[in-house]
Amino acid sequence: MTEPEKQRRLGGVKLVLAVAVAAALAAAGVTALLVNIMERKQEAKNPFYRVVELDDTITDPEVWGRNFPLQYDGYKRTVDQERTRYGGSEAVARTPTRADPRTVVAQSRLEEDPRLVTMWSGYAFATDFREERGHAHMLEDQVFTERQHVTRQPGTCLHCHASVYVPYKKLGDGDLIKGFEKMNQMPFMEAREQVEHPVSCIDCHDPTTMQLRVTRPGFIEGIAALKASQGVPHFKVNQDATRQEMRTYVCGQCHVEYYFKGKEKRLTYPWAKGINIDQIMAYYDEDGHTDWTHQLTGAQVLKAQHPEFELYNQGIHAKSGVACADCHMPFVREGAMKVSDHHVRSPLLNINRACQTCHKWSEAELLQRAEAIQTRTFETRNIAMDALVDLIHDLESARKAGLPDDALAKARDLQKRAQFYLDFVEAENSMGFHADQEAVRILSKSINFSRLGQNALRPGGGASTSPATRPQGAPAPGSTVGAGGTQQGAR
Repeated sequence: MTEPEKQRRLGGVKLVLAVAVAAALAAAGVTALLVNIMERKQEAKNPFYRVVELDDTITDPEVWGRNFPLQYDGYKRTVDQERTRYGGSEAVARTPTRADPRTVVAQSRLEEDPRLVTMWSGYAFATDFREERGHAHMLEDQVFTERQHVTRQPGTCLHCHASVYVPYKKLGDGDLIKGFEKMNQMPFMEAREQVEHPVSCIDCHDPTTMQLRVTRPGFIEGIAALKASQGVPHFKVNQDATRQEMRTYVCGQCHVEYYFKGKEKRLTYPWAKGINIDQIMAYYDEDGHTDWTHQLTGAQVLKAQHPEFELYNQGIHAKSGVACADCHMPFVREGAMKVSDHHVRSPLLNINRACQTCHKWSEAELLQRAEAIQTRTFETRNIAMDALVDLIHDLESARKAGLPDDALAKARDLQKRAQFYLDFVEAENSMGFHADQEAVRILSKSINFSRLGQNALRPGGGASTSPATRPQGAPAPGSTVGAGGTQQGAR
């Protein structure tokens, strides 16, 4: 065999070997891929490993976390304190005391804007009001707020500051509503002994099926009243709501406007006439509830809470079927599993997952758009705040000058409206983003109420206004506006 023939034969052998090696590698790769696919399919079929048996009595999230480590890891991260431009909180160091062992708190909103002290004069919120912190802090921040020292808060507060499902059931001998009614009437510190944790897994999930559920009686009753006002009687949220609705309703259990009804301090959502602010104001007018007597003006006034659910329902995201969890708890991929991120936080701190799933613009562009909405709302809020403070000072001066109560009545009623409408946006934690046009509409009405109140203090200003000029939601002149007159527990 000649040398060239030997070289050709050797080359052919090498080619065969190379093809064989490549085929073997390809086969191994395909096999590995198929094995991986099968493993991922098995993961998808078994989204969690049952390390412990869960039941309807386990409130400790750490126990649930043994079966759901990814979700529990996110839940634990709600201790984080991170600001956005108009929300979130900074970690402010403080020296612990026997009365308050916290070493870190959020910044004081009263120090940031002293006009809030004027707005809430005579109410516990004028003593202590801080930026919101994550769910991990919700119980201790309520326990150690200075508001506890200036008013006697009821056990009702724990409805939204603790894991209360099991304590309610225990207090009610298995009856959730009866336990709710018992805890409402307890002094706060006595009720505090009944609870162990801030909001926990059991408050939103069925331990057997892991399906979302509503456990807060206030929402169960409130959403039934709202649906009845819309022509849907006997609505049972855990039976009748869709899965997507539940991804909002579990959040709406607490992120709502509410008040303490009667001497029983029953937590009540004022939704029987509807859920927008004009309907809520009409409800309070008919019910006669007020939260306290304003110290500077003598007006019977209302304190808005955190009406995220109400404002969100007036916005484009709600109208488009977007749920709270879609933005605040967006899905994340972990292998073959898709889980909700339980690190509940502002979408502006998580734009990639929270916003870009639907909005195909850069993070910088989306952040700029959101902050533009918030900036416009904040500017209008400041105008409304100045108008309200002007009215309060004018009423205070008129009162000191000896004007009788009947001459002050119209201006006081307008203060109640101006203050509640402003506080509705102030207390809501999106700085208008949840429903930007509605937020500015609300603030514009607040400004109008304040200026009409000032006009009412001028000579002849207390005369009747025509229906065409009377503020929407305001009673006709001469009609009786209910008054509570006593502080209702500094919600």
